[in-house]
Amino acid sequence: MTDKQITEMGFASFGKNVLLSDKASYYNCKNIRLGNNIRIDDFCVLSAGVGGIDIGNYIHIAVFSSLIGAGNISLADFSNISSKIAIYSSNDDYSGAAMTNPTVPTEFTNVHHADVKIGRHVIIGAGSIILPGVTLEEGVAVGALSLVKKDCQAFGIYTGSPAKKIGERKHDLLELEKHFISSREQV
Repeated sequence: MTDKQITEMGFASFGKNVLLSDKASYYNCKNIRLGNNIRIDDFCVLSAGVGGIDIGNYIHIAVFSSLIGAGNISLADFSNISSKIAIYSSNDDYSGAAMTNPTVPTEFTNVHHADVKIGRHVIIGAGSIILPGVTLEEGVAVGALSLVKKDCQAFGIYTGSPAKKIGERKHDLLELEKHFISSREQV
């Protein structure tokens, strides 16, 4: 998409070098804020509720991923969303105490809404699901096909269903970020 097309979609804001696929779907653009150097691939769905979606700088959202819900979803700088990721800031009540699905009036449902925070330098492996209320602190790595129901500590490596911490990630990327930013400022 061109900058003109992005402007016409009515995003709350967008920066420079924003590459949006025209094969992706964007809902409630007025609640979506896009930073600089972003790429959103084909067949992604960004459906912003009242909390909105905030996407920082240098972020890639790979093919077939979705960010959906009424709570805020924020992706901090340098985070990477691999293919087929689902990030939810809203979730139906599965207990049977309430009805489910968006075609049912809210007085008959019990939808839980909670913000999701994806920290700087987080990488989420293909096919993973992030549930409402989760914070992935700086540098977290989530393995492919993981279900993340709880917060993940900085620079931890998590995998499984439900995701469990299996190790620690190196901090080298923080020094690389400094060199990268420095090199961009010199251009």
